[in-house]
Amino acid sequence: MLGRVGVRPAEVDNHPWAEVVDAVAEFEDLGYDTVWTAEGFGRDAPTQAALLLSATSRITVASGLANVYRHNPHTLAQAHRTLTEAFPDRYLLGLGVGVPHLAEMVGQQWGSPVAVLREFLDKMASAMYTATQPKAELKTVIGAVGPKMLALAGERTWGAHPYFLPVQHTVYARKILGAGKVLAVQQGVVLNTDKVAARAVARENVRYWIEHSSQLPSRWHAVRDLLGFTEDDLADGGSDRLVDAMVAHGDVDVIAQRVREQFDAGADHVCVEILASPGAEPTLARKQYAELAAALI
Repeated sequence: MLGRVGVRPAEVDNHPWAEVVDAVAEFEDLGYDTVWTAEGFGRDAPTQAALLLSATSRITVASGLANVYRHNPHTLAQAHRTLTEAFPDRYLLGLGVGVPHLAEMVGQQWGSPVAVLREFLDKMASAMYTATQPKAELKTVIGAVGPKMLALAGERTWGAHPYFLPVQHTVYARKILGAGKVLAVQQGVVLNTDKVAARAVARENVRYWIEHSSQLPSRWHAVRDLLGFTEDDLADGGSDRLVDAMVAHGDVDVIAQRVREQFDAGADHVCVEILASPGAEPTLARKQYAELAAALI
């Protein structure tokens, strides 16, 4: 369903929908297996998925991730079943908790992430649905980082979708999930043959993560414990070793090598996200994804 390699075009909400559809159709023609769509306070996950599925013929659409604080579990379950019936084996629902201030922005009280997601899954499973039931399997993944969330993903869903983490975390996640669950990892990349410039953009993205890591520190804790980093590695936008571990940056060969490393570490699917400098003019990175296609597919 997911295939081997997918794309996660950034800044989708900053482009007219016609441009988004045109870009995704190009990704499909290039041979990418899955397109992942983010959800913030713009286009909601089920609507985006329905429109993209209707506009394409083969590519899988994965909501990565729908924030549970923004959705009613019963109506999201209905949307999941509807899309799975209409587009068998082409829709994947990813669920995540986001960060505390996003919950507060929609009038929700932040709770224990594992407990919140477990309750949300329970309510989705018990939701009434009187339309024709889909014949294809309903597929859900969780945006999991730590051991408890990874264990929940293995227990209750199709698998896990770790985001912005090094290859070493993939090894760790595979051990917890076990061999029978899908591990679909995001890999942030900067495609630039100028090594100095590429690392500079990578560091800007790591710096942004560092500046916001206190909102949900589990990612830093995982990276620190798995690779032996210290607080010193967080200075000045991140040490070279931290930046290099978090983001693959360089030419096509460098990116392709990191993707291979993710597969070797236990990933079933790699979602490639081309990163730009935070605050840069929004782009769907069509040229870069086209350049990468021959090496990744």
